[in-house]
Amino acid sequence: MKRHCLALDLRPDPTLIAEYEAMHRAVWPEILDSIRAAGIQSLEIYRIENRLFMVLEAGDDFSFEKKAAADAANPKVQEWENLMWHYQQALPTAGPGEKWMLMEKVFSL
Repeated sequence: MKRHCLALDLRPDPTLIAEYEAMHRAVWPEILDSIRAAGIQSLEIYRIENRLFMVLEAGDDFSFEKKAAADAANPKVQEWENLMWHYQQALPTAGPGEKWMLMEKVFSL
């Protein structure tokens, strides 16, 4: 199993942040199904201020490219992603259309 860590920002608005958290207390079943279907075994999102940190654990055969292709073909996932983009904003170094950015591990004990 591999662990991947990603980061993304939320818009710095307390009302939007509260709405985003509320949405994640009731993630749509179709979204959970798409996560599991991609081979993701564990996924957690943490927040400090408006910075999000995702910890994703998946089997060795997991591929971000395959997950992106499956998501692009799933209208419900696209609806969720469009809704989430109302709350999210790209990191300052993100490329056009880039959302969650993969983080580099710098230390391990």
